[in-house]
Amino acid sequence: MFVQQLYTGCLSEAAYYIENNGIAAVIDPLRDIDEYLNLARERNSTIRYIFETHFHADFVSGHLDLAAATGATIVYGPGTSTNFPVHVAKDGEIFSIGALTMEVLHTPGHTLESSCYLLKDENGKEHAIFTGDTLFVGDVGRPDLAQKGKEMTMEDLAGMMYDSLQNKIMPLADHVIVYPAHGAGSSCGKNLGPETFSTIGEQKASNYALQQQSKEDFIKAVTDGLAAPPQYFPINAQINKEGYESLNAVLEKGMEALDIEAFKKKAKNDTTFILDTRKASVFTEGFIPGSIFIGLEGRFAEWAGSLLPFDKEILLVTEPGKEKESIVRLARVGFEKFGGHLAGGFEHWKNKGEPTDMIIDVEADELAMDMPFDPQLVIVDVRKVPEYADGHIKEALNIPLDELIDPGSMAHLEDNHNIYVHCAGGYRSVIAASLMKKQGIHNLRNVLGGWGQIKELKDKFSIEKTTAVLN
Repeated sequence: MFVQQLYTGCLSEAAYYIENNGIAAVIDPLRDIDEYLNLARERNSTIRYIFETHFHADFVSGHLDLAAATGATIVYGPGTSTNFPVHVAKDGEIFSIGALTMEVLHTPGHTLESSCYLLKDENGKEHAIFTGDTLFVGDVGRPDLAQKGKEMTMEDLAGMMYDSLQNKIMPLADHVIVYPAHGAGSSCGKNLGPETFSTIGEQKASNYALQQQSKEDFIKAVTDGLAAPPQYFPINAQINKEGYESLNAVLEKGMEALDIEAFKKKAKNDTTFILDTRKASVFTEGFIPGSIFIGLEGRFAEWAGSLLPFDKEILLVTEPGKEKESIVRLARVGFEKFGGHLAGGFEHWKNKGEPTDMIIDVEADELAMDMPFDPQLVIVDVRKVPEYADGHIKEALNIPLDELIDPGSMAHLEDNHNIYVHCAGGYRSVIAASLMKKQGIHNLRNVLGGWGQIKELKDKFSIEKTTAVLN
């Protein structure tokens, strides 16, 4: 038996490769499928099945491209309806992977078709369960993504999840390994643990959702405090259900190298926008006016999906050699419209004397020195509401980064304000500054090191814990 978790940290996503006697299966593959093909090739195996735990909302699965490349059968749980050929499994249906077996456990709750896959070894002993977004380490999947108005509420789905956990997960033996679809940082749950796998016994002991409680108490626990899902979640779920362009076709569009004149011509079109994926420290020193910054070094795809429009063509500015990585990581969350990339990158643009813009970086102590003497100074904290509430500069406004896609969120910011933007460490604040610049707000500064540096200077700032309020 060979089982390998293939974890992608920037998406907090886990795919799985299972193999025995030359027959393999892949669970919840990402859109870029080379890793799975290479693994099968190296191990002289044939991928026969692609098991999907549900219609993913936080990434576009590689099921279609992988099936096209291998001839493997795509398997979904009961009740699935798609625009492409799949095997809709029955609850309890068993598939053979060499001498191993994989049993389908229908576990509705996160979504209606959500299913777990129970792997048994050559002797029929339960070995591991691949739980998708039904059970995480320390948490369970959010029950609000498959709501249908009054017809199907998140409370209804949470009730289904309670039944699924009690009837399908809790009876499993303590030694069974739990392999979830996500780890810490994912928006598919509220508070996932840092580990990427566990056991049934460990989760029975420590996971709040598996403790003895009434269905009513469970529903309240899993529905309380849910943040709104990112804007790209319903888009990705629809793509996974209806189908998509092959990744190779998407790459072909994005890898088109544009000279400066061709790039400028496309950039003038209101159906395009410029995305700069270089490092934050490089971007602030100089960029093409109107560019949106989202750097590859952070949770790039998630912020792209949360902030960028899906109906416009992306014009890329990247570090040399990072064009393909930028396209692939954008495609993972559903972006397929690309107008090409700037040949030679920003340095070529600058060296040819084209117009540039910049963002002033300042240290936290410089902000502290300016505050008493500048009545027009405004601090914008773009961290999430819970981060802000846990500690912030008393005078700071909280405008979470994902709210900046609404231009109305910047209505409190005026041209005569001297705006200082910060986040936790300096990545999100540069994204925010680029969005503000694009909206015509130019009198701003980025606080290097963000809250991490500010809280080290407690004697220079008035720090408080409170609820974030915009005045």
